[in-house]
Formats: sequence, C-alpha cells, structure tokens
Amino acid sequence: MPQVLEFSDVVVRRNARDIVDHLDWNVSDDERWVILGPNGAGKTTVLQLADTLMHPTSGAVTILGERLGRTDVFELRPRIGFASSAMARRVPPEETVLNVVLTAAYSVLGRWREDYEDLDERRALRVLAEWKLDHLADRTFGTLSDGEQKRVQIARAVMTDPELLLLDEPTASLDLGAREELLILLGGYAQAPTTPAMIMVTHHVEEIPVGFTHVLLLAEGRAVASGPIQETLTAEALTETFGVPIQLTEHDGRYAARAAH
Repeated sequence: MPQVLEFSDVVVRRNARDIVDHLDWNVSDDERWVILGPNGAGKTTVLQLADTLMHPTSGAVTILGERLGRTDVFELRPRIGFASSAMARRVPPEETVLNVVLTAAYSVLGRWREDYEDLDERRALRVLAEWKLDHLADRTFGTLSDGEQKRVQIARAVMTDPELLLLDEPTASLDLGAREELLILLGGYAQAPTTPAMIMVTHHVEEIPVGFTHVLLLAEGRAVASGPIQETLTAEALTETFGVPIQLTEHDGRYAARAAH
C-alpha cells in the first residue's frame, strides 16, 4: 500500500535533549495507528511533525509524498486533518457548530467573509450527522460539553476528506459515557473502507478504538516497539514503555491494563 508518512532517522532536539530520538516509522494509507507512551515521551511532537507544524532537527519526514523542508507546507496542510485540545481553545466560543465545521474548507477557525457553496454546507451537515452532531448545528461551540466539542473537532478534521487524519488525545478529560460514545464512533469510522490513514495519540490502552491496526510505543523519544497491534501491544512492551510492571487483557478488540502484582 502507498506510504502516507515516512520518518527516516528523525531527531527533534531542544535544549540539548532529544525529544524524538532517531525515529524510523512508516504509515501506509490503509493503516490506523495509535501512539502510546508516558508524559514527555514525544507523542505530541511526532504528531506535530506529521502535521507540518514542526520540522525535524535532523533526518527526513515525508508526508503524502512531500518532504518537509522541500515543499510548501501551506499546500500540504489542507490534505491533512488534525484535531486537538489546543485547536479547540482557538475556536471562537460564539461560533456555531455548523460554521466550525464549514470553515475547515478555508482552513480558518472563525467565519469571516468567505463564500461557501450549497455543496459545502450540505457536506458539513452530512459530516455532522455522521458524528451524531446534526441536532447541534445551530448551537454555539462554547455552550457544548467536552464530549460534544471533541466530536465537533473531529467532524471539522474530516470535513475536507483528508488523506491523513491526526487525533491528539481525542478522549482526554471525557467522562465514561462520553468517552465510550466517541470510541464507538471512532471505531466505526476506522473500519470504513474509505477512511484515510489515521494516527491517534493517547495515554491509555482503554482508549484504543476497535478497528485500529497498528501501535507505536514511545518512551523518552525513542520507539520501544512498533507494528501490528495484536503482535506489538504486549504486557512486556507496555512494561518497558511505562517503567511499571503491566498486566494486559483484551476482549472483543478492546484493551485494559493494570499494574502487575
């Protein structure tokens, strides 16, 4: 399958510390990746590289066939969908949910003087319905619950039919009900044949949706393990990644971890 993302000996160095430490990693267009690791492991930095928001100190990052540093990132970014809590904080709270999703067509976060066609609005309404948000189309973003805001961010990220979808901790801070609702939606989306390559960052194996195919385990900027999830996500690999003895269980494609006694 075609490669949508390639990291070749990638280093990101800040203050004499390697945040990403000689990382080699490839993502194909039919793969759904989860990145797991403790705080400070480099997970968000890897996602920022994949979204062209950061360049490596050394090594090569190739995204959708374009190498960072040798391409116009402003032409590349519309081909990438990205959702994060940091982005949510930049959304005007008085903006309607429909406009938050619609403005993805122009890569802006607040509606101003852009002209949209009926086709754009119909597309936005269809995406809202797919993420169970159509009844909130006229609500303002600032009045939504955390779970609703997370789903709006993802709907915005998929509005432009991206070739690569990046999700930075989409279930963080959600209560149990909101988390499970979002994971069901993400699992269904991940398993659809027309879905683009996906990369999701999380801290917890319980937050891995059904349908995700691969895992990258990071610790102190280096890859502890990487590959198909059923082979790579093991108690031994998690123990090495988090530095605590871990027991891992799996049931119907969902995982749970706890400290081993």
